[in-house]
Amino acid sequence: MRKTAVVTAGTAGIGLETALGLAAAGFAVTVIGRDPDRGARAVERINAANPAHAARFLAADLASLQEVRALAGRLSADHAAAGTPLTVLVNNVGAMFSDRQDLDGVEASFVVNHLSPYLLTELLLPTLTAGAPSRVVNVTSGAVGVAKRAFDAVEPPGGYYGFHWYGRAKLANLAYTLDLAKRLDGTGVSVFAADPGGAATDMTNGTMSDPRIVSPALRLLWPLVRRTFRRSTSGPASLAARPSITAATDDALTGRTGLLIDARARPATPHRAATDPRVAAGVRRLSERHAPLTAA
Repeated sequence: MRKTAVVTAGTAGIGLETALGLAAAGFAVTVIGRDPDRGARAVERINAANPAHAARFLAADLASLQEVRALAGRLSADHAAAGTPLTVLVNNVGAMFSDRQDLDGVEASFVVNHLSPYLLTELLLPTLTAGAPSRVVNVTSGAVGVAKRAFDAVEPPGGYYGFHWYGRAKLANLAYTLDLAKRLDGTGVSVFAADPGGAATDMTNGTMSDPRIVSPALRLLWPLVRRTFRRSTSGPASLAARPSITAATDDALTGRTGLLIDARARPATPHRAATDPRVAAGVRRLSERHAPLTAA
């Protein structure tokens, strides 16, 4: 049976390198992105390596939960019609914002970094379960270590600082990932988090040089913080994609679930806050409230 994979934000950077790695491992890869031109170039690059199966591109703006719903419906229908399983879902999408933005009334970082992959995963669970053994890989970040851990609301009180809000949204998604692994234990669907470490990407190049993304206390140390950011985002995207590729393909992970694969592509201990049942419960409530599985 043909192995298939979906990679969100797969037209450039870490996502494209992940798609290239999965195609090389024998998967028929679908890359998701907003820009059809970039999508066409990504598919051309993947197919130029003569993979066992041709890649394809599907356009979707993953910042829109309405488009996420449409994408999930399209993917489910395509797999049902073709009779092929969905073997791997890699939620690679991510974004950081220097200034606070809303998407349909919800803070944008929380939407893109958590609600979007949460909703796509939940809507595709019937397809993933039908195609088991299958895997979900959610891309996380070391920024979870600077996150506020209160999840009574989408946004905690206080000023908006993009790096910290990005970390908080990634913490929400990591807590969801570990919680989902427990929920799906025994179904044949394995769930992993993958930490790419850092790489020079459109996101890091566009925001990590702006001191507004950190709290006032860290701005006082901005030269040091900026150097730290520069070092941590200087690596190639191909290296940063290794944890996702490993989580999606490594035979040594067969039958395992609920693991974090770190930047060295090895299992590691997740941040303690992500294992807190109170955090998981708060994230679950917010997810169900702001991204209900049935559209209003």
